[in-house]
Amino acid sequence: MFKDREEAATILSEKLIKFKNTDALILAIPRGGVPIGYGIAKELGLPLDIILSKKIGHPNNPEFAIGSVSLNGALITADVLDVSVEYINKEADRIFNILKEKYKLFMGNRKPIDLNNKTVILVDDGIATGNTILVTIDAIKKNKPKEIILAIPVAPPSTIDRLSKLVNEFICLLTPEDFHSVGQFYKDFSQVSDAEVIQLVEDASKFKKML
Repeated sequence: MFKDREEAATILSEKLIKFKNTDALILAIPRGGVPIGYGIAKELGLPLDIILSKKIGHPNNPEFAIGSVSLNGALITADVLDVSVEYINKEADRIFNILKEKYKLFMGNRKPIDLNNKTVILVDDGIATGNTILVTIDAIKKNKPKEIILAIPVAPPSTIDRLSKLVNEFICLLTPEDFHSVGQFYKDFSQVSDAEVIQLVEDASKFKKML
C-alpha cells in the first residue's frame, strides 16, 4: 500500500537509480502517471515527456476495449470480426484528434523528445489489464529507442506476464494476486487534474537536462 503517488515515485526512483544523470528519459502516461514521472525525473535528473493513448471501445459495449490509439497510430487488441472496418477507422480518427488536442493542452508548443536510440522509462500509477499500454509500447517502438523500461507501482501478475515480454525491463513494486483496481493500493488516489499535469510538466522543464 502506498501513501500516495509521490511515495510510489520515490520508491520507484530507488529501483531506477542506475539511470541517474544518464541519457534516459521519462515518458509518463497522463493523467495519473504524470506525478509518478515527475517524481522520478526530479530524483534522477532526467527529462520528462508524456505519451498519450486511449482505448477504442466496442460499439455494443464502450467499456470493452477492442484496441487503442496513440499519436503514432492504432493497434487492435481484441477479436473484431463483428465490428466493421468503417467503425474502427472512424473511432480511430476521432480519438486521434482528441489525443492531438490533449497533447497541445498539456505540452503547449513543446515538441516531443526524440526517442531514437534513447533509454525510455515508461511510467504510470498502475496497470490493470494492460490493454491500453500495449499501444503505448507499440508507439514507442516505432521511434526506435535503445531500450524500454516499464516502471509501475502496482499491477496483477497476469498483466506482468503479458507485458514483460514486450519491454527490456519491467519494474513493478507490488504484484498482488487479489487485484481489483489500481486505486485500492493507494491511501490517497485523488484524481489528477489537467491543471496539475500542465503544472508538473512546466516545473519539470526547469530541471530536465537538455537533449
